[in-house]
Amino acid sequence: MNNVNKTLYIPLYGKAYVSQKGILLSDKKAEEIWAAEGFKLGGKSKSKWLAYYMGIRSAVFDEWLSQKMDELENAVVLHIGCGMDSRVLRVGTKGHKWYDVDFSDVITERGRYYTETEDYKMLAGDAKERDWLSQIPPKGHAVIVLEGVSMYLSYEEMQNLINNLCAHFGEVSLLVDCYTTLAAKMSKYKNPINEVGVTQVYGIDEPTAWQTDDFLFACEREMTPQKYIDELKGMEKKIFQRLYAGGFSKKLYRLFEYQKKSCKP
Repeated sequence: MNNVNKTLYIPLYGKAYVSQKGILLSDKKAEEIWAAEGFKLGGKSKSKWLAYYMGIRSAVFDEWLSQKMDELENAVVLHIGCGMDSRVLRVGTKGHKWYDVDFSDVITERGRYYTETEDYKMLAGDAKERDWLSQIPPKGHAVIVLEGVSMYLSYEEMQNLINNLCAHFGEVSLLVDCYTTLAAKMSKYKNPINEVGVTQVYGIDEPTAWQTDDFLFACEREMTPQKYIDELKGMEKKIFQRLYAGGFSKKLYRLFEYQKKSCKP
C-alpha cells in the first residue's frame, strides 16, 4: 500500500478501540480486522482521544447516511475512500445499491473480509479519475459520503471529483469532512498521518469554495454532537470536550453537506 492508503488503519484502530469499550460505535468487523492485521501504529495514531474522535465522526456519518437513505428510497449509495470501513454493515443497504470505492490494493484487502451481494459492490477506483463511475448506472439520485478523503485532494482534484459526480448523477447529496487551511499547515508538524509517511494535505476555509452552478453548499453539520460526548465519562469527557469539541477544534476541522438538484421540471 502507498502512504495515503496506510492512513486507513488509523480510523480502523479508532473504531475497533471504541467498539471494544462498548461506546460510540458498535463495529465488530473493525475489531476483527484490526486483530487480524496487526498493523503497527504508534504515537498520536494510537491516542485514545483520536480514537474517540474517529468513533464519533463515523457515528455522525452513519446517522446522516441512514437518514438520507430512508428519505430517498431509490437512491444509489457511494462510499468513496471506504478503506476497510464496515459502514455497509453498520447501516445496512436497506434495499439500496451500495458501492464502496477505493484504490485497487485497498479493494483487494477488503475482499478478504467483505463479500459482495446483489445490493453491495466494491469498486477499484481513484477519486482523481472518473473511469470507475462507468461501472455505476447513472441513477437519478446518489447519496455520497466522503469521510477522511478531501484533505488528500487538492482544490482542483476535489472540484474535478465533484464535476464528475454531478455529470453522472441527476441529483447528489454529499457529506464531506475537511481540514481548514490552518489545519493543513499544522498537519506538516502535528498530525498522526505523518507517522505513516503522509505530509501533504489540503484544506478550505469557505464551504462555498466547492460550489458550482448546480452543486450548492447546503449546511454545516456538527462534527462532535453532545449526545456522543456524553458517552464519555469523568475527566475524559471534560478533556475531550475542551480539546476536540470546542471553538479551537472548529478552526481546524469542519463537516459540510452539499446538494445538487435536478434541473428537470
